[in-house]
Amino acid sequence: MNGPAPQCPTAPRPNGLVEENFPITKRSPGELPPPVDESRVRAMRHVTRERLTSRGLTCVADDATLIVSELITNAILHSGGMQIQLTLDLRDGVLCIRVHDGVTGPRPTAQTPDDDEHGRGLVLVQEIARSRRGAWGVSDNGATTWCELSLVAC
Repeated sequence: MNGPAPQCPTAPRPNGLVEENFPITKRSPGELPPPVDESRVRAMRHVTRERLTSRGLTCVADDATLIVSELITNAILHSGGMQIQLTLDLRDGVLCIRVHDGVTGPRPTAQTPDDDEHGRGLVLVQEIARSRRGAWGVSDNGATTWCELSLVAC
């Protein structure tokens, strides 16, 4: 991203658009998430869309909803954690999306998908951020994945 440094790695501001905390099921590596965790992804997509449209930000709602879905799914599948926090807030014309799972360590990176169904999530996040003049990354020693989207075009 050209221009100023990303704004999202810092802590969310109080009274942001969204601050949701929810538990996820502890699983063994390779074990599929239970339906309750899948339902949390749907719920956070719904909350994201509702909050953005209620604030007149429908122009970014589709992209933000997809990013939230991908980042939460990654946290459920790969973190090994038991709690996720989703935050969305606005800073100086930028929508900041954060998914914090509290587990430090290396995270998956955007790379060429390995098959028809897996490996596209972070590539999508990267491309949406780029097309929206934003950025994405990992902070807090891997415990937070974030994405920022410019609202200039809104």
